[in-house]
Amino acid sequence: MTKRAMSKFALAISVAVGFSATAIAIPPAHTPEELPQLQPEEQHGVASGRVARFFTRDHFKQMQLDNALSAQILDRYLDMLDYNKMFLLQKDVDQAGEYRDLFDDMILTGKLNAAYSVYDKSLQRRFERYTYALSLLDAEQPFDFTKADDKYYFQREDAPWAQNQAELDELWRQRVKYDALNLSMTGKSWPEVVETLGKRYNSALKRLTQTNSEDVFQTVMNAFARSVEAHTSYLSPANAERFQQNMNLSLEGIGAVLQADYDYTVIRSLVPGGPADKNGNLAVDDKIVGVAQGDDDFVDIVGWRLDEVVELIKGPKGSTVRLQVLKANQSAGTAPKEIAIVRDKVKLEDRAAKLEIESPETGDYAGRKLGVINIPGFYNGLTDDTKKLIDEAKQADVEGIVIDLRGNGGGSLSEAISLTGLFIDKGPVVQILDHRKRRDINGDRDGKVYYDGPLVVMVDRYSASASEIFAAALQDYQRAIVVGENTYGKGTVQHHRALQMYPFDNYDNELGSVQFTIAKFYRINGGSTQLRGVSPDLIMPSVIDAEEFGESSQDNALPWDQLPAANYETTSTVAVDSFTKWQETLNKRIQDNPEFQYVFEDIADYQAQKDRTWVSLVLAEREAEQAEEEAKKLARANERLKRLGLEPVEAAEDIPEDIELADPYLTETMALSFAMIDAQKLAMN
Repeated sequence: MTKRAMSKFALAISVAVGFSATAIAIPPAHTPEELPQLQPEEQHGVASGRVARFFTRDHFKQMQLDNALSAQILDRYLDMLDYNKMFLLQKDVDQAGEYRDLFDDMILTGKLNAAYSVYDKSLQRRFERYTYALSLLDAEQPFDFTKADDKYYFQREDAPWAQNQAELDELWRQRVKYDALNLSMTGKSWPEVVETLGKRYNSALKRLTQTNSEDVFQTVMNAFARSVEAHTSYLSPANAERFQQNMNLSLEGIGAVLQADYDYTVIRSLVPGGPADKNGNLAVDDKIVGVAQGDDDFVDIVGWRLDEVVELIKGPKGSTVRLQVLKANQSAGTAPKEIAIVRDKVKLEDRAAKLEIESPETGDYAGRKLGVINIPGFYNGLTDDTKKLIDEAKQADVEGIVIDLRGNGGGSLSEAISLTGLFIDKGPVVQILDHRKRRDINGDRDGKVYYDGPLVVMVDRYSASASEIFAAALQDYQRAIVVGENTYGKGTVQHHRALQMYPFDNYDNELGSVQFTIAKFYRINGGSTQLRGVSPDLIMPSVIDAEEFGESSQDNALPWDQLPAANYETTSTVAVDSFTKWQETLNKRIQDNPEFQYVFEDIADYQAQKDRTWVSLVLAEREAEQAEEEAKKLARANERLKRLGLEPVEAAEDIPEDIELADPYLTETMALSFAMIDAQKLAMN
């Protein structure tokens, strides 16, 4: 790009902010002059070069930082700046396109001024939009929520960029009306709605004025990282420090791991045994959009910096924080769920594996016992703990053991290998291919079987990484029957490296760190767990769409492939040829289980709504949808109360909170286990 062209672009971004509104109903609390003039700092050039070397030299993908990747980085950078195409104009994108073949050179040399110019333009456009949003608020003139066919298109990733301000004005009219309608439906009067939105949009303006150079650098580096691979990232110095303290992006007090995803704060994992995990209402990929302390009013956090969100949510043990959450599987356009969580310290014993001796009270298998070992994560010492639990199960005279890995996001590879060794004599457990394409086979060598009885492994879409290695190995050995949903499909290994590499660096830990993929996991049968995960032997219905959640939904996820199979012999304790019959048995029981009828209804609702990209701005239509949801919730609650022999309630708010909901997946897994145990005994006789 010529100096003349760069100067032309720099001039374009210096134009004074303007918008098409004729009046300011709520005055902005900040002016465009308060926006910072951002420039790369000295350490950014050093950090950029080191990030590039790590990603090009040591990454499993072994890619080249060239013009092809440069174009992808620019596209992802623009996507990160305006993922929903609500701020930038087509002409802004066209101007930024002049740098399409320069991002590789900028990153290699550390000369990032052009990337900063694009970010400056984004700041100005955001300032314009929030100022325009304020101009639409008038305490004396409420929006008309009866206008037929008025809609807010909340999902615009695939939409074209706006051609002019008039198009953006219409998008923001819908956005502000949507925000106002949501608040009106909570019972707020119109002046209260205007006051709340005025604070929200002015708060957004304030955050824009507080943008710093590190924010830009982190965005550029992560546009680079995510253009390489899904699990590759750059951590700013502040986030790198949290990582080193084992607090990386964690919410102190509720036990959850967060990540910034465009304007949203997203749950990436829950700490096993933590308050959020115990609460049971939060899940991976849920979006937190509001936070309240105790009984205080909610603070809207859409668009907030991640560190600000962390500060807002963490707090002293015993205090309550309330979250407004958009559920990952929530129907498009429905109101956020409100979740109250009592902050607490995560206790080590809460994260440990636990044994429950389960015995059906009624039915064909009443009085019989199974040991169910729930493993929330593969922590150090898990294998020893599981040995003790197996001993307890044997002493209780159980007929078999179920290993419950639902929601288990992984952990220690060595524990996955040693835990597998409890159930096999000896042999390989996992194959690992590193970035130099060297294959290593890890396995169990002790020649001992700690438990040789009937074994079932439960998995779901949230079972990932080490969970998948364990389940895949027992499946390949035909040692256990895997039951549930297809697993997540994360078959990669990440390495964390500080960019402060030398004792003579004079940057006082200002360089941050990187996390990047260095190896890939493979089953002993040769297939990778990457992308495809582990397919259960016996499948249960799932509300979660595999294409919407899991490794296969991630941009730039590494592909599935395979290596030669390792040398191993099956135990043949599982009759693989009988799976078709058992699947038919399971399907019939599921159809007869009233709890699974709710699952099927939720699946149907999700499928009907998943491709919907808009929400109605007609109050009557939204209230009807809300009433339908409440009626469904009440009907299900009363059906459950009836099955428990309890009296029905008249309203959703009267539903008892202390009712223990049935776990239909575990119920049917246990019944299936007893049936297979009986069939095995019959075959032996």
